[in-house]
Amino acid sequence: MTSAVPLLSRWCRATLAARKKLTHKAEPAFCKGIWWQCVRSLAALSNGPETGDMRGYLTSNYKEVKRSINELVPSVSSSLLNPDAIFANNEMSLEDIEVYGFDYDYTLAFYSKDLHTLIFNTARDLLINEHRYPKEIRSYEYDPNFAIRGLHYDVHKALLMKIDSFHYIQLGTVYRGLNVVPDSEVIEMYEGSHVPLEQMSDFYGKSSEGNTLKQFMDIFSLPEMTLLSCVNEYFLKNNIDYEPVHLYKDVKEAIRDVHVKGILYRAVEADIERYICYGERTQAVLSKLANLGKKMFLITNSPSSFVNKGMNFIVGKDWRDLFDVVIVQADKPNFFNDKRRPFRKVAERGILLWDKIHHLEKGQTYKQGNLFEFLKLTGWRGSKVLYFGDHIYSDLADLTLKHGWRTGAIIPELKSEIEIMNTSHYITTVTWLQGLTGLLERMQVYRDAESQMVLQDWIKERQEMRDLARKMFNRQFGSIFRTDHNPTYFLRRLSRFADIYMESLSCLLNYDLHHTFYPKRTPLQHELPVCSEQQNTGTFRIPLGKEMAQIK
Repeated sequence: MTSAVPLLSRWCRATLAARKKLTHKAEPAFCKGIWWQCVRSLAALSNGPETGDMRGYLTSNYKEVKRSINELVPSVSSSLLNPDAIFANNEMSLEDIEVYGFDYDYTLAFYSKDLHTLIFNTARDLLINEHRYPKEIRSYEYDPNFAIRGLHYDVHKALLMKIDSFHYIQLGTVYRGLNVVPDSEVIEMYEGSHVPLEQMSDFYGKSSEGNTLKQFMDIFSLPEMTLLSCVNEYFLKNNIDYEPVHLYKDVKEAIRDVHVKGILYRAVEADIERYICYGERTQAVLSKLANLGKKMFLITNSPSSFVNKGMNFIVGKDWRDLFDVVIVQADKPNFFNDKRRPFRKVAERGILLWDKIHHLEKGQTYKQGNLFEFLKLTGWRGSKVLYFGDHIYSDLADLTLKHGWRTGAIIPELKSEIEIMNTSHYITTVTWLQGLTGLLERMQVYRDAESQMVLQDWIKERQEMRDLARKMFNRQFGSIFRTDHNPTYFLRRLSRFADIYMESLSCLLNYDLHHTFYPKRTPLQHELPVCSEQQNTGTFRIPLGKEMAQIK
């Protein structure tokens, strides 16, 4: 009996030859569909061994699948994702958008890593000076490569971890202090790796009554996670008995004071060129929208003087002329839900006026208020409004769920992750990981001792490939978008609350304002990975660099 794998290998090679005859437009969609079907099929078909030599039979299949998949890698590498593209979770046309709204921090203004170091150092010193923590923790410095956004923190167990969209902890990403917790210990503590719904963070990612986990969704939370881990590490290394809940609350309060007491704002205003970057990109986006007659507004939690100084630097002294409405210290997400707080006009030097607000005037700045009054005064309702922000909960969730606005998430980490995914090292690793998984799926039917020994070696190799792929993004926690195979909890919320997402607002410069964003038709588990409209038109592929240049 002849093995089916060599026959399938020849089919895949013929498939690649057919690929060369496709139009340039249809080619990448072909790769995304036929290629994955080929990878899965290569590892799924076999007629069984001709003799009783199971080890030889399995090894032969392993080698053939690996060789065939290696032949497919160049075709995948020829269709790379553009990190400057905009990605769609929900179909949306810019032609329907009449009003554009923006958050300020990490949406209009992008900050250098020096700002996170400032937050870490200031909060650390507040712990020492105001909360009487040991002065020895001053020896810990901020590590920008330690934490990633979207992690959960168990307040009672003092554990930082990554959780997937099904509430499962990704083993190997649970940290106590600065050290990983063994998988066996994690499983014992949680009686498995699943976190029940009642223990998860609340709707806005907070650790409230009954919730033991806090999710860190804000980019500003990166130094907070690192500081928590460093102080935990100090106590553990020195065998100091402490209450994790108190530590969490003290660090949270110290981080809050960095903002509330104005320490961060004064530091940035005093050395704005050091802390703010990407100014020219933001200015180009705003000018483009203004020149095309679009309405624009700004709703931010930051104070007036801080925003004014930053926008003067980014856009120029006439920046208010670009916006129809400017609202500061809005206190999102309460701004979207609390109907009781009226707007106050902010005069020169931050003086608050007592006038009743009947109109939101262009060129003026307003403080607090609420969305219901905003909608009443502007009439900007529903899907003609597109609001951009970096915080999936505080900026986007209520707007899409309760008010029907379209939403755009700014994810600065996206560009670096795509650049990693475009490397030959990552493509080769993940391609073989998929092939090996398919091979395991098919060959698990052989239950004899000799076969099981081979399969255990494959399982071990598969885990090594998973660990290798994860560490390409972040050595501790991996990608913010994916666990080993499932989406992260972060991506689950991003997919629900954001119609589109991108690395920065500058990605809008790559599209005209008649462009429609179409989400890729991702095959469900029970569907074939090939979609006819993708093969024939290529409309679902992400624009590559060459096409982007033509759009510009």
